[in-house]
Amino acid sequence: MSRGQHIAIAGAGPVGAVAALALQQRGFAVTIVDRRKPAPGPHGLGMDIRNVALSQGSRKLVESVIAWPQQAGMFKSMRVWEQWGVNALNFDAEELGSNCLGWICEVAPLLQALWQQLEANAGIRIVLGDIQLVEANSTGVAITVADESLSADFLVAADGARSAVRNLLEVPTQVWPTGQSALTTVVETELSHEHTAWQRFLVDGPLAFLPSKHEHYCSVVWSQSPTSIEANLALTDAEFCQRVGGALENRLGNIVQVAQRLSFPLQQQLAQSAQPRPRILLIGDALRVVHPLAGLGMNLGLEDVRALLQRVDETNADLAPECFTKFARQRLLKSQLMLRILAGLKTLYGQPSPALSWLRNVGVGAVNRSDWLKRQIMVEALGGREVLARKNSH
Repeated sequence: MSRGQHIAIAGAGPVGAVAALALQQRGFAVTIVDRRKPAPGPHGLGMDIRNVALSQGSRKLVESVIAWPQQAGMFKSMRVWEQWGVNALNFDAEELGSNCLGWICEVAPLLQALWQQLEANAGIRIVLGDIQLVEANSTGVAITVADESLSADFLVAADGARSAVRNLLEVPTQVWPTGQSALTTVVETELSHEHTAWQRFLVDGPLAFLPSKHEHYCSVVWSQSPTSIEANLALTDAEFCQRVGGALENRLGNIVQVAQRLSFPLQQQLAQSAQPRPRILLIGDALRVVHPLAGLGMNLGLEDVRALLQRVDETNADLAPECFTKFARQRLLKSQLMLRILAGLKTLYGQPSPALSWLRNVGVGAVNRSDWLKRQIMVEALGGREVLARKNSH
């Protein structure tokens, strides 16, 4: 069924590509714009070092447009504890009657599958080049890419943290430096990761070991101060293996080997509006960037897409700007909430005070003993009650 309207998508990363494919399925003419085709990312131990955590809700959306990437590793449980504490949080999918909490997905295979589908889809036009100009009026949007002028009824900007669309429109964007950078790599562990996501909150920043499909390989994301990052990058592989294994209290035994180590600065940011112009929407990192400590970044972006599609599905006639007023307000509120929560967690766990450590342990112990509260946390992490209800109904 043709909807008779044209939607342009800026950014062909996972969020933009999924949005483009899903909107084309609904009958829209779609143009997707990106600077270039995706290139293979940094690899180590046979894996893409770039990994994202995807919830059940995110998987359902991805599977609506492509086959699920075989490289994704399932995690069935989470173990969370801190440097100074004795209590821990333990989350298990079985408590929800589910077989898993989520997946750790390599970015390169995911992007490759999405781009294969984009290129094979006759209803989607791909335009490569830098976006140089964006103009919007009451009837549509004009986009200039290199020397080409494009027009669309709506523009969805999914072009990342340094969004060209957001910058060209001069959308006010608040940035909160975290004072941290993230070190990422892949390691081989002596013991099986047990399909468990392991996270330890250290005073300098959280350390996460995320399970891959291979039971002895984990992706590592270690948020820490720039000084610590510099020191850890300067270590030999053997020295780093010993240090990162010790930082996890050797829960997975010795670290057998490590891939190349990469680092990038961390900040949180939020645009003033998810609908900065009546016919322009911001989603994914173009709207907000969150700290990686909870693995929420890609899930929030795909949640934006789900909410956008829900609004489209509710609208039988041609889309109008007012169709997205509620969507924009709700996505901005959700972004504000998640940014506050993650900033609060980072601050709370970054305080070495014995009194605060005691209070944290009391709180963590209480949460871990509360089946109801743990269930609510897991339901949200899985992608919402409606996703879990659909899964358990099958």
